Amino acid sequence: MKKWPTLAAVAAVLVTLVVLPFVLRNFALLTIARVAALGLLAASTALLTGTAGLPTLGQVAPYAVGAYTAGHLAHAGAVGLVQILVAAAAAAVFALLTGLAVVRTRGTVCLMVTLAVGELTAIAADQWKSVTGGTDGMARVPAVRAFWGGEPMLKGVPLYVYAVGTALVVLVATWLMLRTRAGALVRGCRDNEERMRASGHRVGLILLLTHVWAGAVAGVGGALLIAVQRYVSPADVGFEVSALTLLAVVIGGAASLWGAVAGAGAVVAVRDNLAPAGQAPLLLGLLFVAAVYVLPRGLAGINRRRDA
Repeated sequence: MKKWPTLAAVAAVLVTLVVLPFVLRNFALLTIARVAALGLLAASTALLTGTAGLPTLGQVAPYAVGAYTAGHLAHAGAVGLVQILVAAAAAAVFALLTGLAVVRTRGTVCLMVTLAVGELTAIAADQWKSVTGGTDGMARVPAVRAFWGGEPMLKGVPLYVYAVGTALVVLVATWLMLRTRAGALVRGCRDNEERMRASGHRVGLILLLTHVWAGAVAGVGGALLIAVQRYVSPADVGFEVSALTLLAVVIGGAASLWGAVAGAGAVVAVRDNLAPAGQAPLLLGLLFVAAVYVLPRGLAGINRRRDA
């Protein structure tokens, strides 16, 4: 019986997503598409921070790799499906290389190492002008075509369907993975690493593979970002984005993929729509304090508390 409220909530969300293109205007739909991109970045952060126990401020790095990779592919004429797959693969390879150092650390040290990875990536985006466009960013990215023979997506409705649909596929795939034995192993490494090692499990390899998966998720988010706004610059992959992403995870619930996406929506709503000019940092700070005191488990913990 306790599953019925959850199923009803899922059904309500899906119905809402289907109805929104018929009731919202172009700008609002584009905003939701951007939330889908940032939501994948937040979900990858939640996967590492809450599920794997590796607190991170560096998921913006594979996010950047995915965005710039998709941008170059768009200039080469690749369709959206190819952009997403190649961006995910490039971000996964990047996460594999950086993960070799990340998974050896825990706690505050892990947070600092991932912060360094994110900052170095932002510096590279700022200075590697031949690849990223430098501070001017990668501009005039061609409009994405979802599949071969499709029309370029220039308006809010097709971009909304493309971004939200892609994000849902990635989130559902990750959620299903976490419900398998692989997900149980990841949570076991988080909860009792010594016991996992004593049982013969290769903790380092499990965490590294989780880091790679999270990197791929962030890479898809980056590909969606550049598809929606057709531009990416170092400001889109800097420390501010990392901080906002971690804030979204705290608001949504550190161990919940769906909560992280909801938290990303709350952050974007406050930053871009509700905050008066120049007051966004103050309101975001108040939102963080309120989330910590009122919802210590985040938005995802509301249903648990009600069932308790």
